[in-house]
Amino acid sequence: MEQNKTEHKWYFNPSCTLAVCRPAYVEQWMDVLQKAEPSIQLHTVCCKSPHGLPDGSVVVNHCSGCNRRFDAQEGLSAVTVWEVLDQMEDFPLPQYGPMTVTVHDSCAFRDRPKVHDAVRSLLRKMGITIVEAEYSREKSVCCGGSKYGTISPEEMFSMQKRRAEQMPCQLVAVTCPSCMKSMAIGGKTPVYLPDLIFGKKTDVGELNWDKYRQAVTAYQKAHSL
Repeated sequence: MEQNKTEHKWYFNPSCTLAVCRPAYVEQWMDVLQKAEPSIQLHTVCCKSPHGLPDGSVVVNHCSGCNRRFDAQEGLSAVTVWEVLDQMEDFPLPQYGPMTVTVHDSCAFRDRPKVHDAVRSLLRKMGITIVEAEYSREKSVCCGGSKYGTISPEEMFSMQKRRAEQMPCQLVAVTCPSCMKSMAIGGKTPVYLPDLIFGKKTDVGELNWDKYRQAVTAYQKAHSL
């Protein structure tokens, strides 16, 4: 958070998927972010709803969809937790060497090279070796999760399977809970970056996509203005 911190109001929006899949991490992320910017406040309004924030606000976010929506709003700017944490030189990260992973970049982050760099920097700081997939960074391919409701379950499973098969390593590092579930459904072993950061083993949780999306939708409705 180097960019004129005192001139802006900073907020952390955890995203619906993090709040549903890892509710305990909302408070943990706030503790981390307050070390970088003590004045930061929690903002839980869904990114698809009017945000109610003052002009000049900076929204620290966890989700590629939230990042794009907040960044597109007039008067707002957005930065990911990965970029903020990567700038915190004194944050103690766990060590996992000799773990080797492939990174699945969320498709909505394709045009965010700073996010790609920050994610990989954090992994390397934790002693993790990265084997890049052919289709990564700006060439990343959708895991199928964002297509829910627009294609048949069979087509969605085919996308999840195909994307997982493009990963050269069995372990796949992800930043998105939906991507985490897609990689597991596709036959890979996802490692969720917040789990790595907070020293936890990745539990993919509910793999029934209807139940998962119902929980996400309920959160969104409860957190809309």
